[in-house]
Amino acid sequence: MKPLLYFILAAGLTAYTAGGEKDFISSNAGFARQQLKHMLKDTESRDSLAFPRTINKEGKMITTSMYDWTPGFFPGSLWYAYEQTKDPVLQQEAVKWTEKLEPLKDFTQHHDLGFMMYCSYGNAYRLTGNKAYRDILIQGARSLSTRFNPVTKSIKSWNAFKTWHGQQLYYYPVIIDNLMNLELLFFAAKETGDTSFRHIAVSHAETAMYNQVRPDYSSYHVVCYDTTNGKVLARETAQGYADNSTWSRGQAWGIYGFTMIYRETHDPRFLKTATGMADWFLDNKNLPEDKVPYWDFNVQEKGYTPGVRSNANKVKTKYRDVSAAAIVASALFELSGYAGKEKGTQYRQAAITILHSLAGSAYRAPEEKNGNFILMHSVGSIPHNAEIDVPLVYADYYFLEALQRYKASLD
Repeated sequence: MKPLLYFILAAGLTAYTAGGEKDFISSNAGFARQQLKHMLKDTESRDSLAFPRTINKEGKMITTSMYDWTPGFFPGSLWYAYEQTKDPVLQQEAVKWTEKLEPLKDFTQHHDLGFMMYCSYGNAYRLTGNKAYRDILIQGARSLSTRFNPVTKSIKSWNAFKTWHGQQLYYYPVIIDNLMNLELLFFAAKETGDTSFRHIAVSHAETAMYNQVRPDYSSYHVVCYDTTNGKVLARETAQGYADNSTWSRGQAWGIYGFTMIYRETHDPRFLKTATGMADWFLDNKNLPEDKVPYWDFNVQEKGYTPGVRSNANKVKTKYRDVSAAAIVASALFELSGYAGKEKGTQYRQAAITILHSLAGSAYRAPEEKNGNFILMHSVGSIPHNAEIDVPLVYADYYFLEALQRYKASLD
Protein backbone atom coordinates (compact mmCIF):
# COMPACT_ATOMS: atom_id res chain seq x y z
CA MET A 1 0.00 0.00 0.00
CA LYS A 2 1.33 3.48 -0.81
CA PRO A 3 2.36 5.74 2.10
CA LEU A 4 -0.30 8.29 1.12
CA LEU A 5 -3.03 5.72 1.71
CA TYR A 6 -1.60 4.95 5.16
CA PHE A 7 -1.82 8.64 5.98
CA ILE A 8 -5.37 8.94 4.71
CA LEU A 9 -6.48 5.85 6.60
CA ALA A 10 -4.95 7.16 9.82
CA ALA A 11 -6.85 10.40 9.41
CA GLY A 12 -10.10 8.72 8.42
CA LEU A 13 -11.18 7.54 4.98
CA THR A 14 -12.17 10.28 2.60
CA ALA A 15 -15.02 9.67 0.16
CA TYR A 16 -12.53 9.40 -2.70
CA THR A 17 -10.31 6.94 -0.89
CA ALA A 18 -13.28 4.90 0.32
CA GLY A 19 -14.48 4.74 -3.27
CA GLY A 20 -11.08 3.56 -4.43
CA GLU A 21 -10.99 0.87 -1.78
CA LYS A 22 -14.51 -0.23 -2.69
CA ASP A 23 -13.28 -0.63 -6.26
CA PHE A 24 -10.35 -2.67 -4.93
CA ILE A 25 -12.76 -4.95 -3.04
CA SER A 26 -15.13 -5.22 -5.99
CA SER A 27 -12.30 -6.05 -8.38
CA ASN A 28 -11.04 -8.86 -6.15
CA ALA A 29 -14.55 -10.18 -5.60
CA GLY A 30 -15.04 -10.23 -9.35
CA PHE A 31 -11.81 -12.15 -9.83
CA ALA A 32 -12.87 -14.62 -7.14
CA ARG A 33 -16.20 -15.06 -8.92
CA GLN A 34 -14.41 -16.01 -12.13
CA GLN A 35 -11.97 -18.40 -10.46
CA LEU A 36 -14.76 -20.11 -8.53
CA LYS A 37 -16.75 -20.56 -11.72
CA HIS A 38 -13.72 -22.14 -13.41
CA MET A 39 -13.31 -24.39 -10.38
CA LEU A 40 -16.98 -25.37 -10.47
CA LYS A 41 -16.55 -26.41 -14.07
CA ASP A 42 -13.53 -28.51 -13.10
CA THR A 43 -15.58 -30.30 -10.44
CA GLU A 44 -18.17 -31.46 -12.99
CA SER A 45 -15.99 -34.36 -14.11
CA ARG A 46 -15.24 -35.50 -10.56
CA ASP A 47 -16.97 -37.38 -7.79
CA SER A 48 -19.91 -35.26 -6.63
CA LEU A 49 -18.71 -35.60 -3.02
CA ALA A 50 -15.13 -34.50 -3.75
CA PHE A 51 -14.33 -31.08 -2.27
CA PRO A 52 -11.54 -28.82 -3.61
CA ARG A 53 -8.52 -28.51 -1.32
CA THR A 54 -5.22 -27.80 -3.15
CA ILE A 55 -3.23 -28.79 -6.28
CA ASN A 56 -0.72 -31.47 -7.26
CA LYS A 57 2.70 -30.98 -8.83
CA GLU A 58 1.09 -30.71 -12.26
CA GLY A 59 -1.10 -27.85 -11.06
CA LYS A 60 -4.29 -29.90 -11.11
CA MET A 61 -6.87 -29.67 -8.36
CA ILE A 62 -6.70 -32.16 -5.49
CA THR A 63 -9.97 -32.89 -3.72
CA THR A 64 -10.91 -34.41 -0.40
CA SER A 65 -13.89 -36.18 1.09
CA MET A 66 -16.40 -34.44 3.33
CA TYR A 67 -14.82 -36.11 6.36
CA ASP A 68 -11.55 -34.23 6.10
CA TRP A 69 -11.34 -30.92 7.99
CA THR A 70 -11.55 -28.65 4.94
CA PRO A 71 -14.79 -29.38 2.97
CA GLY A 72 -16.72 -26.44 4.44
CA PHE A 73 -14.39 -23.85 2.95
CA PHE A 74 -15.39 -24.28 -0.70
CA PRO A 75 -19.13 -23.74 -0.13
CA GLY A 76 -18.19 -20.98 2.31
CA SER A 77 -16.17 -19.26 -0.42
CA LEU A 78 -19.12 -19.57 -2.78
CA TRP A 79 -21.34 -17.88 -0.18
CA TYR A 80 -18.92 -15.00 0.33
CA ALA A 81 -18.45 -14.54 -3.42
CA TYR A 82 -22.23 -14.57 -3.87
CA GLU A 83 -22.66 -12.04 -1.07
CA GLN A 84 -20.23 -9.67 -2.76
CA THR A 85 -21.26 -10.14 -6.40
CA LYS A 86 -24.94 -11.18 -6.11
CA ASP A 87 -24.32 -13.72 -8.85
CA PRO A 88 -27.31 -16.14 -8.74
CA VAL A 89 -25.20 -18.98 -10.16
CA LEU A 90 -22.89 -18.74 -7.15
CA GLN A 91 -25.87 -18.77 -4.81
CA GLN A 92 -27.27 -21.87 -6.49
CA GLU A 93 -23.90 -23.63 -6.29
CA ALA A 94 -23.37 -22.54 -2.70
CA VAL A 95 -26.67 -24.15 -1.72
CA LYS A 96 -25.79 -27.35 -3.58
CA TRP A 97 -22.30 -27.68 -2.11
CA THR A 98 -23.46 -26.79 1.39
CA GLU A 99 -26.28 -29.32 1.42
CA LYS A 100 -23.88 -32.10 0.43
CA LEU A 101 -22.42 -31.76 3.92
CA GLU A 102 -25.59 -32.52 5.87
CA PRO A 103 -24.34 -35.96 7.04
CA LEU A 104 -21.63 -34.16 9.02
CA LYS A 105 -24.19 -33.05 11.59
CA ASP A 106 -23.72 -36.44 13.26
CA PHE A 107 -19.95 -36.68 12.78
CA THR A 108 -17.88 -37.10 15.96
CA GLN A 109 -14.48 -38.44 14.84
CA HIS A 110 -12.51 -35.20 15.15
CA HIS A 111 -12.95 -31.63 16.33
CA ASP A 112 -13.24 -29.72 13.07
CA LEU A 113 -17.03 -29.53 12.84
CA GLY A 114 -16.85 -25.77 13.20
CA PHE A 115 -14.71 -25.47 10.07
CA MET A 116 -16.76 -28.10 8.29
CA MET A 117 -20.22 -26.83 9.15
CA TYR A 118 -20.09 -23.23 10.34
CA CYS A 119 -18.13 -22.01 7.31
CA SER A 120 -20.70 -23.68 5.05
CA TYR A 121 -24.05 -23.93 6.87
CA GLY A 122 -23.29 -20.94 9.07
CA ASN A 123 -22.91 -18.64 6.08
CA ALA A 124 -25.86 -20.34 4.40
CA TYR A 125 -28.12 -19.63 7.37
CA ARG A 126 -26.80 -16.09 7.75
CA LEU A 127 -27.59 -15.27 4.13
CA THR A 128 -30.82 -17.23 3.62
CA GLY A 129 -32.46 -17.59 7.03
CA ASN A 130 -33.38 -21.17 6.13
CA LYS A 131 -34.42 -22.78 9.44
CA ALA A 132 -33.37 -26.22 8.20
CA TYR A 133 -29.79 -24.95 8.14
CA ARG A 134 -30.14 -23.73 11.71
CA ASP A 135 -31.29 -27.15 12.88
CA ILE A 136 -28.39 -28.88 11.13
CA LEU A 137 -25.93 -26.51 12.81
CA ILE A 138 -27.41 -27.20 16.22
CA GLN A 139 -27.11 -30.94 15.72
CA GLY A 140 -23.53 -30.41 14.60
CA ALA A 141 -22.86 -28.55 17.84
CA ARG A 142 -24.27 -31.50 19.79
CA SER A 143 -21.90 -33.81 17.93
CA LEU A 144 -18.92 -31.55 18.62
CA SER A 145 -19.86 -31.42 22.31
CA THR A 146 -19.32 -35.16 22.64
CA ARG A 147 -15.57 -34.55 22.39
CA PHE A 148 -15.49 -32.37 25.52
CA ASN A 149 -13.98 -33.81 28.68
CA PRO A 150 -14.81 -32.09 32.01
CA VAL A 151 -11.51 -33.30 33.48
CA THR A 152 -9.31 -31.69 30.84
CA LYS A 153 -11.85 -28.86 30.41
CA SER A 154 -11.24 -28.99 26.70
CA ILE A 155 -12.45 -30.52 23.44
CA LYS A 156 -10.28 -33.35 22.17
CA SER A 157 -8.82 -32.42 18.79
CA TRP A 158 -7.43 -35.62 17.30
CA ASN A 159 -7.89 -39.14 18.59
CA ALA A 160 -4.12 -39.47 18.93
CA PHE A 161 -0.96 -37.47 18.30
CA LYS A 162 2.49 -38.94 17.68
CA THR A 163 5.42 -36.82 18.77
CA TRP A 164 8.10 -35.89 16.22
CA HIS A 165 10.74 -36.91 18.79
CA GLY A 166 10.17 -40.67 18.67
CA GLN A 167 7.28 -43.09 19.03
CA GLN A 168 5.38 -41.56 21.97
CA LEU A 169 1.62 -41.36 21.38
CA TYR A 170 -0.67 -38.96 23.22
CA TYR A 171 -4.37 -39.69 23.37
CA TYR A 172 -5.81 -36.31 24.38
CA PRO A 173 -4.14 -33.72 22.14
CA VAL A 174 -5.64 -30.25 21.83
CA ILE A 175 -4.46 -27.95 19.04
CA ILE A 176 -4.81 -24.19 18.97
CA ASP A 177 -6.84 -24.48 15.75
CA ASN A 178 -9.64 -25.91 17.91
CA LEU A 179 -10.53 -22.40 19.10
CA MET A 180 -12.14 -21.79 15.73
CA ASN A 181 -14.72 -24.53 16.27
CA LEU A 182 -16.12 -22.82 19.35
CA GLU A 183 -18.13 -20.39 17.22
CA LEU A 184 -20.48 -23.25 16.33
CA LEU A 185 -21.09 -23.88 20.04
CA PHE A 186 -21.76 -20.22 20.80
CA PHE A 187 -24.23 -20.16 17.92
CA ALA A 188 -26.07 -23.21 19.26
CA ALA A 189 -26.22 -21.73 22.75
CA LYS A 190 -27.84 -18.54 21.47
CA GLU A 191 -30.27 -20.35 19.21
CA THR A 192 -31.43 -22.96 21.73
CA GLY A 193 -30.91 -21.34 25.11
CA ASP A 194 -28.99 -24.48 26.15
CA THR A 195 -26.17 -23.13 28.32
CA SER A 196 -24.15 -26.34 28.10
CA PHE A 197 -22.87 -25.31 24.66
CA ARG A 198 -21.59 -22.03 26.04
CA HIS A 199 -20.08 -23.71 29.10
CA ILE A 200 -18.06 -26.06 26.89
CA ALA A 201 -16.89 -23.22 24.65
CA VAL A 202 -15.81 -20.97 27.52
CA SER A 203 -14.14 -23.83 29.41
CA HIS A 204 -12.15 -24.80 26.33
CA ALA A 205 -11.19 -21.17 25.66
CA GLU A 206 -10.00 -20.65 29.24
CA THR A 207 -7.94 -23.85 29.18
CA ALA A 208 -6.32 -22.89 25.88
CA MET A 209 -5.61 -19.39 27.17
CA TYR A 210 -3.80 -20.79 30.21
CA ASN A 211 -1.95 -23.68 28.56
CA GLN A 212 -1.35 -22.80 24.89
CA VAL A 213 -0.56 -19.08 25.04
CA ARG A 214 2.92 -18.27 26.31
CA PRO A 215 3.60 -15.30 28.62
CA ASP A 216 4.82 -13.24 25.63
CA TYR A 217 1.60 -14.12 23.71
CA SER A 218 3.23 -16.47 21.23
CA SER A 219 1.63 -19.91 21.15
CA TYR A 220 2.13 -23.63 21.36
CA HIS A 221 0.47 -25.67 18.66
CA VAL A 222 -0.34 -28.90 20.52
CA VAL A 223 -1.00 -29.43 24.23
CA CYS A 224 -1.49 -33.01 25.40
CA TYR A 225 -3.48 -33.77 28.56
CA ASP A 226 -3.78 -36.50 31.16
CA THR A 227 -7.46 -37.42 31.29
CA THR A 228 -7.22 -38.71 34.85
CA ASN A 229 -6.32 -35.35 36.36
CA GLY A 230 -6.32 -32.77 33.57
CA LYS A 231 -2.60 -32.03 33.86
CA VAL A 232 -0.48 -31.11 30.84
CA LEU A 233 1.68 -34.00 29.66
CA ALA A 234 3.44 -32.22 26.79
CA ARG A 235 3.52 -29.01 24.77
CA GLU A 236 4.68 -29.81 21.25
CA THR A 237 4.08 -28.98 17.61
CA ALA A 238 2.52 -30.92 14.78
CA GLN A 239 2.84 -28.48 11.88
CA GLY A 240 5.32 -25.94 13.22
CA TYR A 241 9.12 -25.89 13.09
CA ALA A 242 9.84 -26.86 16.71
CA ASP A 243 7.95 -27.36 19.94
CA ASN A 244 9.08 -23.97 21.29
CA SER A 245 8.69 -22.10 17.99
CA THR A 246 5.61 -20.21 16.85
CA TRP A 247 3.83 -21.74 13.89
CA SER A 248 2.40 -18.83 11.92
CA ARG A 249 -1.00 -20.29 11.19
CA GLY A 250 -1.34 -21.41 14.78
CA GLN A 251 -0.76 -17.83 15.91
CA ALA A 252 -3.34 -16.73 13.33
CA TRP A 253 -5.91 -19.19 14.69
CA GLY A 254 -5.26 -17.78 18.14
CA ILE A 255 -5.74 -14.16 17.09
CA TYR A 256 -8.94 -14.99 15.23
CA GLY A 257 -10.21 -17.44 17.85
CA PHE A 258 -9.80 -15.23 20.90
CA THR A 259 -11.25 -12.25 19.01
CA MET A 260 -14.36 -14.29 18.23
CA ILE A 261 -14.54 -15.57 21.82
CA TYR A 262 -14.40 -12.01 23.13
CA ARG A 263 -17.23 -11.07 20.77
CA GLU A 264 -19.35 -13.87 22.22
CA THR A 265 -18.45 -13.39 25.90
CA HIS A 266 -17.33 -9.76 26.36
CA ASP A 267 -14.80 -11.19 28.81
CA PRO A 268 -11.81 -8.78 28.89
CA ARG A 269 -9.38 -11.65 29.46
CA PHE A 270 -10.05 -12.90 25.95
CA LEU A 271 -9.66 -9.43 24.45
CA LYS A 272 -6.32 -9.04 26.23
CA THR A 273 -5.22 -12.39 24.83
CA ALA A 274 -6.36 -11.54 21.29
CA THR A 275 -4.60 -8.17 21.29
CA GLY A 276 -1.48 -9.67 22.87
CA MET A 277 -1.29 -12.32 20.18
CA ALA A 278 -1.97 -9.77 17.44
CA ASP A 279 0.75 -7.44 18.74
CA TRP A 280 3.21 -10.33 18.94
CA PHE A 281 2.46 -11.22 15.30
CA LEU A 282 2.60 -7.69 13.92
CA ASP A 283 5.62 -6.51 15.94
CA ASN A 284 7.74 -9.60 15.36
CA LYS A 285 11.15 -8.85 13.87
CA ASN A 286 10.76 -11.82 11.52
CA LEU A 287 7.51 -10.62 9.93
CA PRO A 288 8.24 -9.43 6.37
CA GLU A 289 7.32 -5.89 5.37
CA ASP A 290 4.30 -7.04 3.37
CA LYS A 291 3.01 -8.79 6.53
CA VAL A 292 2.73 -12.19 4.86
CA PRO A 293 4.59 -14.41 7.35
CA TYR A 294 7.00 -17.24 6.86
CA TRP A 295 5.38 -20.56 7.73
CA ASP A 296 6.96 -20.45 11.18
CA PHE A 297 8.42 -17.40 12.92
CA ASN A 298 11.50 -19.27 14.15
CA VAL A 299 12.62 -21.31 11.15
CA GLN A 300 16.34 -22.17 11.42
CA GLU A 301 16.83 -19.85 14.39
CA LYS A 302 19.23 -20.77 17.16
CA GLY A 303 17.47 -22.48 20.05
CA TYR A 304 14.75 -24.06 17.90
CA THR A 305 15.22 -27.69 16.86
CA PRO A 306 12.68 -29.85 14.98
CA GLY A 307 11.95 -33.36 16.22
CA VAL A 308 14.08 -36.12 14.71
CA ARG A 309 11.23 -37.42 12.54
CA SER A 310 10.11 -34.02 11.26
CA ASN A 311 10.56 -33.15 7.61
CA ALA A 312 11.33 -29.60 8.78
CA ASN A 313 14.91 -30.83 9.24
CA LYS A 314 15.20 -31.24 5.46
CA VAL A 315 13.57 -28.03 4.25
CA LYS A 316 15.89 -25.03 4.07
CA THR A 317 13.65 -22.66 2.10
CA LYS A 318 11.74 -20.18 4.26
CA TYR A 319 8.36 -20.50 2.61
CA ARG A 320 5.62 -17.93 3.14
CA ASP A 321 2.20 -19.00 4.39
CA VAL A 322 -0.49 -16.96 2.69
CA SER A 323 -3.21 -18.82 4.60
CA ALA A 324 -1.89 -17.43 7.89
CA ALA A 325 -1.90 -13.91 6.46
CA ALA A 326 -5.48 -14.22 5.21
CA ILE A 327 -6.72 -15.48 8.59
CA VAL A 328 -4.95 -12.65 10.40
CA ALA A 329 -6.35 -10.03 8.01
CA SER A 330 -9.90 -11.21 8.63
CA ALA A 331 -9.34 -11.34 12.38
CA LEU A 332 -7.81 -7.87 12.53
CA PHE A 333 -10.79 -6.25 10.84
CA GLU A 334 -12.96 -7.54 13.67
CA LEU A 335 -10.43 -6.96 16.43
CA SER A 336 -10.01 -3.35 15.30
CA GLY A 337 -13.56 -2.71 16.44
CA TYR A 338 -12.88 -3.89 20.00
CA ALA A 339 -9.38 -2.64 20.72
CA GLY A 340 -9.84 1.10 21.24
CA LYS A 341 -9.16 3.92 18.83
CA GLU A 342 -5.36 3.85 18.63
CA LYS A 343 -4.87 0.10 18.51
CA GLY A 344 -8.01 -0.28 16.39
CA THR A 345 -6.52 2.01 13.77
CA GLN A 346 -3.26 0.06 13.81
CA TYR A 347 -5.03 -3.27 13.40
CA ARG A 348 -7.24 -1.97 10.61
CA GLN A 349 -4.26 -0.57 8.72
CA ALA A 350 -2.40 -3.86 9.12
CA ALA A 351 -5.41 -5.78 7.80
CA ILE A 352 -5.64 -3.50 4.77
CA THR A 353 -1.91 -3.86 4.13
CA ILE A 354 -2.23 -7.64 4.19
CA LEU A 355 -5.20 -7.59 1.82
CA HIS A 356 -3.35 -5.40 -0.65
CA SER A 357 -0.32 -7.69 -0.41
CA LEU A 358 -2.43 -10.79 -1.06
CA ALA A 359 -4.21 -9.13 -3.97
CA GLY A 360 -0.91 -8.24 -5.64
CA SER A 361 0.82 -10.27 -8.32
CA ALA A 362 3.13 -11.95 -5.80
CA TYR A 363 0.28 -13.89 -4.21
CA ARG A 364 -2.89 -13.67 -6.30
CA ALA A 365 -3.03 -16.21 -9.09
CA PRO A 366 -3.54 -15.38 -12.77
CA GLU A 367 -7.02 -16.29 -13.97
CA GLU A 368 -7.52 -19.97 -14.82
CA LYS A 369 -4.14 -20.84 -13.28
CA ASN A 370 -3.23 -22.26 -9.86
CA GLY A 371 -5.91 -24.95 -10.11
CA ASN A 372 -8.40 -22.05 -10.19
CA PHE A 373 -7.68 -21.20 -6.57
CA ILE A 374 -7.50 -17.48 -5.82
CA LEU A 375 -4.26 -17.27 -3.84
CA MET A 376 -0.84 -18.89 -4.25
CA HIS A 377 1.96 -19.75 -1.80
CA SER A 378 0.41 -21.35 1.26
CA VAL A 379 1.85 -24.12 3.40
CA GLY A 380 -0.07 -27.05 4.83
CA SER A 381 2.51 -28.96 6.88
CA ILE A 382 6.22 -28.92 6.22
CA PRO A 383 6.90 -31.41 9.06
CA HIS A 384 4.63 -33.88 7.25
CA ASN A 385 6.10 -32.97 3.83
CA ALA A 386 2.59 -32.06 2.72
CA GLU A 387 1.15 -29.12 0.77
CA ILE A 388 4.29 -27.00 0.55
CA ASP A 389 4.03 -23.73 -1.41
CA VAL A 390 0.63 -24.47 -2.91
CA PRO A 391 -2.84 -22.90 -2.88
CA LEU A 392 -5.11 -23.98 -0.04
CA VAL A 393 -8.88 -23.70 -0.03
CA TYR A 394 -8.97 -22.10 3.41
CA ALA A 395 -6.60 -19.33 2.36
CA ASP A 396 -9.14 -18.34 -0.28
CA TYR A 397 -12.00 -18.53 2.23
CA TYR A 398 -10.41 -16.19 4.75
CA PHE A 399 -9.28 -13.83 2.00
CA LEU A 400 -12.89 -13.53 0.85
CA GLU A 401 -14.09 -13.14 4.43
CA ALA A 402 -11.54 -10.38 5.00
CA LEU A 403 -12.72 -8.61 1.83
CA GLN A 404 -16.32 -8.87 3.05
CA ARG A 405 -15.41 -7.49 6.47
CA TYR A 406 -13.51 -4.65 4.85
CA LYS A 407 -16.45 -3.90 2.58
CA ALA A 408 -18.88 -3.90 5.51
CA SER A 409 -16.66 -1.44 7.36
CA LEU A 410 -16.79 1.00 4.44
CA ASP A 411 -20.56 0.83 3.86
